[in-house]
Amino acid sequence: MKKSSVRKNWFLRLLIKGAVVVVLLLIITHIFLSLITRHNRELAVPDFAGMTVTDAGVKAADESIRIEITDSIFIPGMQRGIVLRQNPAAGNMVKKNRRVLLTINTISPKMVNMPSVTGYSLRQAKAELAAKGLNIGYLFYVPDMATNNVLSQKFKGSHIPAGTPVESGSSIDLEVGNNGETNAFIPDLTGMPLNIARDILTDNSLNIGRIHYDNTIKTYSDSVSGFVYRQNPQPSAEAWYPLGTRIELYLRAQREKSPVMQKE
Repeated sequence: MKKSSVRKNWFLRLLIKGAVVVVLLLIITHIFLSLITRHNRELAVPDFAGMTVTDAGVKAADESIRIEITDSIFIPGMQRGIVLRQNPAAGNMVKKNRRVLLTINTISPKMVNMPSVTGYSLRQAKAELAAKGLNIGYLFYVPDMATNNVLSQKFKGSHIPAGTPVESGSSIDLEVGNNGETNAFIPDLTGMPLNIARDILTDNSLNIGRIHYDNTIKTYSDSVSGFVYRQNPQPSAEAWYPLGTRIELYLRAQREKSPVMQKE
């Protein structure tokens, strides 16, 4: 009887020890698998747009992501060295230590010499400035015998002499003549990207007024590549607006075609 009881106790202790060993093995296996899974888990790519390279580097390190600057472009009026675009885009799921390629606003923009466009027609002045990598900014119309004759050139509110170094991509304001007998019609800009809309307004002796952005415009890059979906004043078939009229534009990230474009 005693031997049977001893055997039973021994067998029970053996079962308990075996169960403990199995539980410990299961715990160790679970921890090991968790470590492997965590190591290989996917991460959401952070949004680096608008950050300086230094801030982007800190953010990348915190998120176990690597960054690399692969390109730079110059956008006037925007802080030097900040991130404009990234690949993969923000929100994409990637493995730990994935490399994200960045395009930044160049730190040292190209400089060009300001040409003389005084005495040119508006169309000639636009071509001359474009050849130097410059843009037409605001058109100031003043009384003169010749409409759209350039009377002076300005940069940041002051007259800029020919030969003055200026950043490529800068906008040059022009003072142009108006004989009082010419009006402008308002073109339909719906569906146009902002840069094309700006060119069309200049060609029609008009100015861009206030720009409104809807909630699809989330970054500076979105704002400069947005599409017009509404304008004020509305397009006109007759030329009855004063030269230099400001046109308010409403932008969104996605193109919306005008009725004319939809028919085509």
